[in-house]
Amino acid sequence: MAQRNVYSSKGEPEDAQSAEEVLHSVMQELDALHQNVKGQLNQDITRLQTEKNHLIDDIEDLREQYRKLQSQQMESLSGRYIQQQQLWLKQLAQVLAHNLQDLLVQRFNELSANSGHSLSSPIPSGEFPIPLPPSNYDERASELLAALDERIDRSFQMLEQDLTSYESELSVRLNNMKTLELQGEELLQNLVNRIREELEEEEAYLENPFDAQDSYPEESTNSVRAQTLLPTPADAPRESVPQPSSAPAATAKASSQVQAGLVLALSSAVVLSLFNVCLRILIKTKNPRMVFGLFEFPGVVTPGFGNSLLILLMRLIVVMALMPILATFLYPSVWKDIRRLFQSGDRALWGKVLGSAFFLFLSQVLIYLAIGNIPAGIAITIFFIYPIVTVLGSWILFGARPSTVGFLAMLGITAGLILAGSPSFAAQAPGGGNVGVGVTAALASGITFAGYVLLTQMAAGKLHPIPFSLVNFAAIFVFSSLSLWVPLSENFAPKIDQNVWPGLIVGGVVLGVLTLFSYLLNNFAIRFAGAALASVIGTLGPAMTALFGFLIINEKLQPVAILGMAVVTLSVAAMSVERMVAPQKKAS
Repeated sequence: MAQRNVYSSKGEPEDAQSAEEVLHSVMQELDALHQNVKGQLNQDITRLQTEKNHLIDDIEDLREQYRKLQSQQMESLSGRYIQQQQLWLKQLAQVLAHNLQDLLVQRFNELSANSGHSLSSPIPSGEFPIPLPPSNYDERASELLAALDERIDRSFQMLEQDLTSYESELSVRLNNMKTLELQGEELLQNLVNRIREELEEEEAYLENPFDAQDSYPEESTNSVRAQTLLPTPADAPRESVPQPSSAPAATAKASSQVQAGLVLALSSAVVLSLFNVCLRILIKTKNPRMVFGLFEFPGVVTPGFGNSLLILLMRLIVVMALMPILATFLYPSVWKDIRRLFQSGDRALWGKVLGSAFFLFLSQVLIYLAIGNIPAGIAITIFFIYPIVTVLGSWILFGARPSTVGFLAMLGITAGLILAGSPSFAAQAPGGGNVGVGVTAALASGITFAGYVLLTQMAAGKLHPIPFSLVNFAAIFVFSSLSLWVPLSENFAPKIDQNVWPGLIVGGVVLGVLTLFSYLLNNFAIRFAGAALASVIGTLGPAMTALFGFLIINEKLQPVAILGMAVVTLSVAAMSVERMVAPQKKAS
């Protein structure tokens, strides 16, 4: 290096020329690489277009074969019906002739008996006698003709009824054939549309490969867990839906990419914990809290059901203003999927989406109420009763019986919840909150969140997680607005002083930004590391909430509560790891 500096003044033109040559060679290599990639993409597009043309030709051949088969079937049916009608007419003529012969024989016998010229022997069937002409022969002949006309009219009426029934039956069969033809055309049209959509998606992928979301087959409850602002590491086994195997994708991921996903998942858990602590700071207490030991903050609103609704609405205003932009960035086809959902008219899917949003709305309001009355770490720990309810619900609804590890984890969660909640009843809650209301609200929040998880599992695979999240946010916003618009009793109505509105607005903005930031981090964490690993990191939520509560607002916990929190965290982590390892065992 020193030698280069010594001779740099003498060989400066030569160095400049060599630099230009290197730059020129680099530009040529980049151009060649560009041409190579462009050629490969053009070849792929040409191949896809050729396959598309082949598929269209095959469909036309299928339609031509269908028309030929239909014409052949119609010809065979018409031939059979003509033969059958001819046979019916022949049988009818024979019956009429036989009845007419019997009637004539009977009438001749009556005429002979009445005229006194009875025959010496009965007239055999099939032979017509020639009796002596009676005195009233004309009258008898008229009666005979009238009876014959009546019999012939009756026979023709029966024949007309039979022909009418046969005609109606033939019309019904022709209508059925027409219906089958329409159904076949509809199936062919759906097949053509499906093939066209797949070809368009492949062409779009070639144009922009980043748009193909690798996280779509993942469990949607893990993908949208940031909207709860609570970690959801142990969602129960969902309804079995056909999915491509994730083993090749997992092996193809680089270790650095997985590490980045774990860092992002940890960052998302940190943001969720900060959200819970910030929510705790917004709640008023008897004694002002010391934030970072530097200044006192008395809080903004008192704990209550109506105030929890108001905080949720303020947060959702920010979320609904920014979430569409974030959703479009993460998944460009979000609006196409939402439009398809509105046009589908699938009431079952809409029921699951709106039902999950309603349960999530209740869970959010209740957890806000719980955090306002008891320490945030304890509230989040009690909230983790939802894995037990989710596992039992999946067992009842989907037949997914938990394993031995699952039963042990459920026992561990139960024991941890008892340990974590018992100190809250033994002593008064810090800040003067209502311990009974806080614990009950945390339990109810976990139970309602389990209902949200189960309904989300039922809708998994039918809607992409990002459009699902956007529709959920919008539905929760509507539920919050309607709840505040409906007149509430004095105990449930919001109680806000006019002077605290600026602080409440700032708090809502902070909570909304933390919501979106956590959602963004969690989405990329699932994309890089997978939903299973991200959910394992999410088990740190209660511990990190308690840690940040201690560091920021000096919210101390008793050793028994810390032990219960650790037991719950380890139990939920065991359920997450067991869910992550089970598919690998089945694949092997």
